[in-house]
Amino acid sequence: MAEKKTLPGPDDGLLWGETPIIPGPKSVEHVDHGQPAHPKRRFRFGKWFAATGWRHLVGIVVVAFALFPVVFVISSSLNPNGTLTGSNALFSQIGFDAYARILTNPQVPFTTWFANTLIIAGITAILTVFLGALAAYAFSRMRFTGRRFGLITIVVVQMFPQMLAVVAIFLVMSAISDWFPAIGLNTHIGLIMVYLGGALGVNTYLMYGYFNTIPASIDEAAKIDGAGHARIFFTIILRLVAPILAVVALLSFIFSVNEYVVASVILIDTENQTLAVGLTKLVSNPRYADWAAFSAGAVIAALPVVLLFLYLQKYIVGGLSAGAVK
Repeated sequence: MAEKKTLPGPDDGLLWGETPIIPGPKSVEHVDHGQPAHPKRRFRFGKWFAATGWRHLVGIVVVAFALFPVVFVISSSLNPNGTLTGSNALFSQIGFDAYARILTNPQVPFTTWFANTLIIAGITAILTVFLGALAAYAFSRMRFTGRRFGLITIVVVQMFPQMLAVVAIFLVMSAISDWFPAIGLNTHIGLIMVYLGGALGVNTYLMYGYFNTIPASIDEAAKIDGAGHARIFFTIILRLVAPILAVVALLSFIFSVNEYVVASVILIDTENQTLAVGLTKLVSNPRYADWAAFSAGAVIAALPVVLLFLYLQKYIVGGLSAGAVK
């Protein structure tokens, strides 16, 4: 007689119609005996070098190539002999005689040259950024007759090197000296004006490209609130384009510090000259060239550029226009 199957009920702790849950078989746990799941691959130098190693080698060569002139100049400035022949062995002799000689020599007004360089380079950088930003904003946001022709003219003019205009610059500044001696030859204002005219075109075109990346909806929203072009430019746009302003200021400052040809033509008196012109006199005579003092002056002249770069680095790296539009 077949066994009769009964449904689970209250006697089994279940309600009528419920089915009991029967646990399944327990899973078998695997015991880790300290051995890795996958065997460690063997390092192959050839494969690593072909993939990424050659990039490290190229980077080391480029860094060494860039740092060698700097190290050589520092070694030459610490050489008390004052010759480049003794500087071939880097840091063979260390002394600060060259720094003391260039700072205390009455025939070499180094501090005056240094102050002239900072004044000319600082004013040139500030005015270049201000005037270039005004021109770039006009070309980027306004539509007027001759706008395209002006942009093309800026690019074409920059194709000609500044050396071609040295004679013309001298003749123009000489004529200006007859009528307005304060802005003519042998004046800092005259040199600043020449620097502004030479660098304004390329800096304007450089900033024009960055101004175009700022959404025009920001201007439109400000115009709806009643703001004009001047208020939009000074209160909104300048803050958003701070990175390109920092780049232009740094490039303009470096150019003014290192420029020699135009400065040597315009600045005649020794007291009005810049570091680039004054330091060249120390090595102009091959028989009495003081290369150690020249190298010491070059190291000191590089300090303002390095400090300005470190100060503007946070603006150069960051893109302040990100997130300006909701």
